[in-house]
Amino acid sequence: MKKGKIYQLLAGYYDVFSDGKIYRTRARGNFRKKGISPIVGDDVEFQMDDDNLGYILNVLPRKNSLVRPPIANIDQAIVVTAATQPEFSSNLLDRQLVALEINHITPIIYFSKTDLLSDEQFEFFINVAENYREIGYAVILPATPFSDESLDELRGLFANKENVIMGQTGAGKSTLLNHLSKDLNLETGEISQSLNRGKHTTRKVSLLNVNDGLIADTPGFSSYDTFEIDAKQLADYFPEFKSASKLCRFRGCVHVNEPDCQVKTDVLAGIIMHSRYENYLLLYTDIKNRKPNYKK
Repeated sequence: MKKGKIYQLLAGYYDVFSDGKIYRTRARGNFRKKGISPIVGDDVEFQMDDDNLGYILNVLPRKNSLVRPPIANIDQAIVVTAATQPEFSSNLLDRQLVALEINHITPIIYFSKTDLLSDEQFEFFINVAENYREIGYAVILPATPFSDESLDELRGLFANKENVIMGQTGAGKSTLLNHLSKDLNLETGEISQSLNRGKHTTRKVSLLNVNDGLIADTPGFSSYDTFEIDAKQLADYFPEFKSASKLCRFRGCVHVNEPDCQVKTDVLAGIIMHSRYENYLLLYTDIKNRKPNYKK
C-alpha cells in the first residue's frame, strides 16, 4: 500500500502523486455507498494492480476543504484583489479573509490592476496595504502588475505549501497563474462592463508543482454564502478584534452596543480600520438574521 496526494481528477480517474511520480487510480466502489468523495488535495492510501491501475483504499482525514474549487488540505490562499475594474471592495476582501480564517487557511493578499491607478489612487492603496500588514497579513502591492519582484516575493511565500488562488471574478487570477507558471496558458476572461464582474473561465482543478510549492491551477470562488458560524463567534476571525477584546469590559463582548468596548475605542482612535469595523457590522447582522437551515 502506498500513500500519496491527489493532484487531479479527470474523467473518473484520480492522478495521485507519490514517491516522485504520478499514478492513475480509481476510487473504491464502496466509497459512494459511504458518501466518500475524494477531491484534489486529499491525502490517500492506494495500491496498484498488475495492469498498472491503482485503487484508492482510504481517504485520510482532511485539515480543511473548500467547495469552490473542490480542494482539500490547503495551507494558503492567494487572494487576488483588483484595485479597479472591477472596483475595489473592502467588504468582499474582508469576507474572503474571514472565510479563510474560519478554514485555518493563511491569506496572501495580492493587488492586481495597479497600472490603471492614478498616483493619488496608488497612494490610497499603499495605505490600505500597510493597514492589512499591521493586522498580520502578507500583502503584495506591485507598482507594475505581475512584476518580477512581486512574483518572486509570491513564489517565496508559497514554497513548500499547498496553495489556492481566489478572488473576485475578473480580478486577474488566471493571468497571475499564467505569470507564475509559463507553461499553463490558462484561458482568461474579459470584464463584463454591464455587470462590472468577470465571466468564469476556469472549470477543472488540479495541483501543479511551481517553485517548490503546490498551487491549484483553477482559480476559485468569487462570492460567499452566509458563514455557518454563530454571530458571536465572528469577532474571533478578525485578528485585531480578538486581540483588542481582551480589554473590553464585558466578557463575550460582540463590539456592537456594549459600553467600554476596546474594539470601538480602537476604531475611533484609528488603530482598527474603520472599513473593517463597518464590514464586521454588516456581516454580523447578516449572520444574526439568517434563517435556520432545516435541511441539515
